[in-house]
Amino acid sequence: MKAARIALRSAAPLAGTSAGGSSGRLPQEVEQFSRFSPSPLSIKQLLDFGSTNGCERTSFSFLRQELPVRFANILKEIDLLPDKLLSTPSVKLVKSWYIQSLKELVEFHQKSPDDQKVLSDFIDTLIRVRNRHHDVVPTMAQGVIEYKDTFKVDPVTNQNIQYFLDRFYMSRISTRMLMNQHTLLFDDKSGSGHPRHIGSIDPCCDVVEVVNDAYESSKMLCDQYYLTSPELKLTQVNGKAPGEPINIVYVPSHLFHMLFELFKNSMRATVEFQENSPTLSPIEVIVVLGKEDLAIKISDRGGGVPVRKIEQLFSYMYSTAPRPDIDGRNTPLAGFGYGLPISRLYAKYFQGDLNLYSICGYGTDAIIYLKALSTESVEKLPVFNKSASKHYQATSEADDWCVPSKDPKNMAKQSAAF
Repeated sequence: MKAARIALRSAAPLAGTSAGGSSGRLPQEVEQFSRFSPSPLSIKQLLDFGSTNGCERTSFSFLRQELPVRFANILKEIDLLPDKLLSTPSVKLVKSWYIQSLKELVEFHQKSPDDQKVLSDFIDTLIRVRNRHHDVVPTMAQGVIEYKDTFKVDPVTNQNIQYFLDRFYMSRISTRMLMNQHTLLFDDKSGSGHPRHIGSIDPCCDVVEVVNDAYESSKMLCDQYYLTSPELKLTQVNGKAPGEPINIVYVPSHLFHMLFELFKNSMRATVEFQENSPTLSPIEVIVVLGKEDLAIKISDRGGGVPVRKIEQLFSYMYSTAPRPDIDGRNTPLAGFGYGLPISRLYAKYFQGDLNLYSICGYGTDAIIYLKALSTESVEKLPVFNKSASKHYQATSEADDWCVPSKDPKNMAKQSAAF
């Protein structure tokens, strides 16, 4: 709550502010709100908004400033993308959604938080914005495909798009989190949800329960598609309170998303790699709670991948999966190939991480790291500034390491040169 009040005190009034920037392509509201840096919240602060003394007016006052700031910051980065990517129909559509949503939210900037109708209208606007942005991920992915199909993509552009999409999707995770919290807490029409949850946060999230739920959902898909699936072997170690269940303050839907993606990958790899085996090796999971971190390791015997391909698995520009139709009628264990990079963003959102370690010819270990303390689980947010701008202006430089040649070196020619 303290962070919210600081952000509100530092916010400039909307009226009387002239548009900045030289591009002329973005509305005045974008130029104004992009001057502010987003205010990251911890899970503890998000819980405070929904506690017994939580106040809808305080949440409203914070969000009417913070959401436009986050939208404006990422819109400035969208405008730094290559012109040919910006001109694709899908990216133009996504950009229009963000501009429209920002303008609708700015309308509440001068309205009184003491007016109940204003608070009710704000909830309706949040729901409308959230629904408008529902297909942002596949639509932006379609824009990247349109760009790749039409133009040759060089390594520098590839790197810049990867940098942008990580930040763009992280920003989207954060804005959906804020909108979901407010609507779940203060919208009487949204339904009560889980009685233990505060918004979308579980103050006592049973990690092993989420692991089992994600495994069962993945197993059901795997059984439908392959008519078989590997079993689960689960071990839990509570280093803080030995013998006790492992619970943390977290967003169960985020954890489920990560685990579901990793289980799908492990099951698919195991079934296909061991298709001629009479039995399938189990997927082994170990959940460990330490003083600072929670770690979940998922190990499979799915044949692994070469070291050179590990980073490609987290690339938006590279996918081993077939391109799905935009209506979503694709095979159940594949998609745009965005599952791993998006899952890693969910882990990083509250200062965690997701890493892969693979042994080609054997199998893969995937490890999710999360913060064990809610005060340390703070949003990781992109901010538009000079450092961010430089990433989009990078040029290709010569490698400062020797690159091995595919052809044998002609020593006679080299001696003659000397």
